[in-house]
Amino acid sequence: MKISIRPPIDVIEKFDRIAAALDRDRTWVMIQAFQFYLDREGVGILTDAEGVAAVDRDETVEWGTAVDRIDTAIDRGTVAYNKKAS
Repeated sequence: MKISIRPPIDVIEKFDRIAAALDRDRTWVMIQAFQFYLDREGVGILTDAEGVAAVDRDETVEWGTAVDRIDTAIDRGTVAYNKKAS
């Protein structure tokens, strides 16, 4: 699948300068930039979107249940840590 984008000239010039400094082509630099964004920002955005979709589907738990699950996870982690530290 191919896409076409039209970034501002100053952005293109920055990509070109980076590409020249790395002895790579502009496309390679742009793909790295896209991947960097997806890895750092995209994951959080998609996670948030899935959370909103789950709420829209009424896939939620009561506050007390959530706290109980968190407490249980903390207790298990504490036990595991203490066993490993012994």
